[in-house]
Amino acid sequence: MKKDLVSGALDNRKESIYAEDIVKIKTQNLSLYYGEKEALKSITMDIYANKITALIGPSGCGKSTLLRCFNRMNDLVPSCSIKGLIEADGNNIYDPKIDVVAVRKKIGMVFQQPNPFPKSIYENIAYAPLMHDMVKKGKECDELVEKSLRGAGLWEEVKDQLQKPGTALSGGQQQRLCIARTIAVEPDIILMDEPTSALDPLSTKVIENLMLELKKHYTIIIVTHNMQQAARVSDKTAFMYLGELIEYNDTEEFFVNPKEKLTEAYITGKMG
Repeated sequence: MKKDLVSGALDNRKESIYAEDIVKIKTQNLSLYYGEKEALKSITMDIYANKITALIGPSGCGKSTLLRCFNRMNDLVPSCSIKGLIEADGNNIYDPKIDVVAVRKKIGMVFQQPNPFPKSIYENIAYAPLMHDMVKKGKECDELVEKSLRGAGLWEEVKDQLQKPGTALSGGQQQRLCIARTIAVEPDIILMDEPTSALDPLSTKVIENLMLELKKHYTIIIVTHNMQQAARVSDKTAFMYLGELIEYNDTEEFFVNPKEKLTEAYITGKMG
């Protein structure tokens, strides 16, 4: 496959600054069922620290379902059952003894539609850290709010309007506010479910550049319907189809030299 099929996106992607690959999440023989329907079929893959891993594939292939497994969001679905293993930093996150709240604090999530709380910008950031007793009200909390907004590239735009409702920001700003809210509780891993699909091209570029900065401090897993986005920002790409993991490889190798015919058919547009 020729590089120009992804419009040079691979050439523009920043290389990882991390020489050593450290496994952050290990998934082995993971199967998920909604009732009797098997939605994920024996998924085995390693997610590496301080890298961006993209999950791509057609609608309904299991991308978002797999993403939600990593912070146990599927627990909220009554008919859902899971077999297999997911470890984060060597700990089985489905162990009955594991605190689910602690898992979701360690593994934060940014959703497709920006969803700021109906509170001020300041309160959007401060709410969870205060609730978890991570900080005290006052200077300590003020510093955390500033640090989080700086981390999401939003501080300079909102520093003089922190009491403004988060819902009054533009779509792109709202999504960065949600990212700031996520990193405020100091996660190790950030899950992003099509975080730019509701945004304009300029806001999308801002979020993509932000992801490239964030991976210096966090491990990021992104579901995206946009293959060029995967090529631009990710270090590893996984292609899913009908609940199966078809191919998983370094992003450049994945797009330039796919190993599976089904992968090649998808990335060249021969199938949708």
